[in-house]
Amino acid sequence: MARKRHGRPRRPPGGQLPLIATDSGSDLPLYEQICRELREQVIAGRLRAGTRLASTRTLAVELGLSRFTLVSAVERLLAEGYLTTRRGSGTFVVDILPEQRMRPAAVRPKPAGGSRSTAPTLSTRGRALSAVVITGPRLETNEPRPFRPRRPALDVFPLRVWARLVRGQWKTYRHQYLDYGDPAGYRPLRQAIAEHIGVARGVRCEPDQVIVTSGAQQAFDLLFRLVVDPGDKVWIEDPGYLDVRGALIGAGANVVPVPVDADGIDVAEGIRRAPDARLAVVSPSHQYPTGATLSAARRGALLEWARHAGAWVIEDDYDSYFRYRGRPFSALQRFDEDGVAAHGGDRRVLYVGTFSKTMFPSLRLGFCIVPPTLVDAVANARAIADRNSPIADQAALAAFIADGHYDRHLRRVRLVYQERHDAMRFYFRKALDGMVSLAPTMAGTHMIGWLRQARSRRAGESAAIAVSRAAAAENLVVFPLSRYTLEQPRHDGLVLGYGGLTPRRIAAGAESLARAIDRVRRARQPRPRP
Repeated sequence: MARKRHGRPRRPPGGQLPLIATDSGSDLPLYEQICRELREQVIAGRLRAGTRLASTRTLAVELGLSRFTLVSAVERLLAEGYLTTRRGSGTFVVDILPEQRMRPAAVRPKPAGGSRSTAPTLSTRGRALSAVVITGPRLETNEPRPFRPRRPALDVFPLRVWARLVRGQWKTYRHQYLDYGDPAGYRPLRQAIAEHIGVARGVRCEPDQVIVTSGAQQAFDLLFRLVVDPGDKVWIEDPGYLDVRGALIGAGANVVPVPVDADGIDVAEGIRRAPDARLAVVSPSHQYPTGATLSAARRGALLEWARHAGAWVIEDDYDSYFRYRGRPFSALQRFDEDGVAAHGGDRRVLYVGTFSKTMFPSLRLGFCIVPPTLVDAVANARAIADRNSPIADQAALAAFIADGHYDRHLRRVRLVYQERHDAMRFYFRKALDGMVSLAPTMAGTHMIGWLRQARSRRAGESAAIAVSRAAAAENLVVFPLSRYTLEQPRHDGLVLGYGGLTPRRIAAGAESLARAIDRVRRARQPRPRP
């Protein structure tokens, strides 16, 4: 049995000597045991407020312990707020304990007639921003749930290659990986992006025009804050990308919804609604969520309007790599560069890209390509936001691109997505024939599903909303198209992602969705009168 030592309770002239028991067999250090004993006595009131303690020298002698042990315990309690010192007088128990300081103040009754609350509240912009929920349901598991959109094929990513490249960066010690980096990005990565994007998307730029960001979302946020003043009108696609809408609200923009049809954003309607807009945000290669491609005629009209109005155009090159039929258009940025070269004038297009959909989302690396006149401003804004992305990750990505792994992965994943695209059509015909009609698609990793049933029993609620709610009970993530709109759509549908699903999961998900739709149909049927 461990021997316990007890200090003798005395009240020496220099202050009170508390009774302290220590256990030499305990795993806790002696100073921690003394700290706990004193803390408990203060909280319990055995050492009352204002009590002066004996000096650490006296305590050490009386308890037979090292003075260093006593000093360590007392300093800990001083830092925690249970003891205080008075110059020239000694150490005392505080008058108000830390626990009492942390208790909320008693709520006073409001005076008659009412008065304005002084509780902190969100700003007007903050309330508008919090109303735009851009994330889906928070899941406790990372297992892919049908039919969550914007999820890439993580199961086919070359993880071993990536892990080898990341380890390789750290095996060779480089001081620069531990220091602050260039806010514009790791130079070899900017070079690799410029070379790749020039071949793959026809973008014309120099490496200095590439700014590396924490995904596309940070690129949007930085660019919006730099080119939009609070209250400026900005065109957005309707339906459109919720993340863009949220970032624009964060920048204080006056958002102008512009309808999207089979040829992309309706430029003529945008001019009618807001000819003096400061900015237009478009996804010309594969519009989210409709899947439309901006036609050549509208591309020309959009750039002509931007030059005439002195406006910017931000190109979100979403899902441009995954096209299954026909040759994709070059990036809108290329059209802009060609126009400047032929007719002069200023560049109007700011290009945004990301590796979240082509590699994996948690990498948090994206980029924007801006005219030379904006490079310093964007780099400085990046420095203010979060300085730079981890340099070792940027170096690994630069090697992944330069060594050809990125191009090989894109070729492989394009075939995988085409297989899953075909599986969606096959299993939906099999399980949901007559319930859901899939819209034609030529690219991307999601589809729009149109429901035969137009309305649910709830007044003003579309069947798509009712189905999305019923699908959640089947462990599915299905969003209604109206989630992405500011104006009520004529027809609501379902946004169905398939990029992260194997054909087997697609088949099981189609059967589960059929059950959810069947429940909504049965609930909608009128009950027979008695």
